[in-house]
Amino acid sequence: MADDRAAGRPGRGRLRLAALCGGVLMTVAYFLLPLEELGPERPAVSWTLFTLALVSIALLLLFQVRDVLTERPGTRPGVAIPLLMCLSVLVFSGAYHTLAKEPGEFTGLNTRLDALYFTVVTLATVGYGDIHPRGQSARLVTVLQILYTFVFLTAAATALSRWLHARLTYRAQEAGGTTRSGTDPD
Repeated sequence: MADDRAAGRPGRGRLRLAALCGGVLMTVAYFLLPLEELGPERPAVSWTLFTLALVSIALLLLFQVRDVLTERPGTRPGVAIPLLMCLSVLVFSGAYHTLAKEPGEFTGLNTRLDALYFTVVTLATVGYGDIHPRGQSARLVTVLQILYTFVFLTAAATALSRWLHARLTYRAQEAGGTTRSGTDPD
């Protein structure tokens, strides 16, 4: 931690706090954003925002995965990846909430919390059946979420796991006095 501060980087505790605060702020923003302005009344704007958000998040996740796989110095996937994963969930939740305003798209999805619940249940592949897509647009977004999770979130979680494993291995070697290169892998 002293090395982080000497290099002008925030300490680990502050980074964890920043990531936690970022996740909380994104979730609060999800519940406060005027999503009612989107939906069936403005389909072009709604689909454009949804597409741009997902593509942007996917690219940022891919950059993080690349940085981990190439062991790029200064990479902080322990902060960026969880925040991007949280943002992905919230984007899908917002899309479901917006789609639910169109009659016949969803059964049982009435609130933002319902949309968040459905997103997490779909992400976890649990599928309780209490909320389900009925319309073609809702089914399309659900399929996109499943594919997005399979490709981008799985790759990001794998990269994060690899990065954490490398950090823990380095620290264990450092504690035992057997470091190879003398540099911290982050």
